[in-house]
Amino acid sequence: MNPLTIEKLQQYLKERYPFDSKASQSLFMKLVEEVGEVAEAINVMDGRKLDSKDTSLEKELVDVIHYTVAIACLNGIDLTKAIIEKDKVASIKYNHSVNLEDFLKK
Repeated sequence: MNPLTIEKLQQYLKERYPFDSKASQSLFMKLVEEVGEVAEAINVMDGRKLDSKDTSLEKELVDVIHYTVAIACLNGIDLTKAIIEKDKVASIKYNHSVNLEDFLKK
């Protein structure tokens, strides 16, 4: 099996979610729902809430990634490039010794 990359996931989701004018809005609503489920899973793990259903932080985080990447894909955003560029800015802002692009070159 070939390793999964953000680029490959975007290609896959582009085929899965044909673009229409309401696709991003629909996917965003699903993303918000999944973020809520991540919060619920963390609350269960931390003992602040009883497990009322099959809550799995792993599964909920995967759903958040899925919908985030799908929204980016439908809007023509190259997430690999965007993540590296955003990290460069954050590395300068927070005075990190290395940024993601340099890390990947190692």
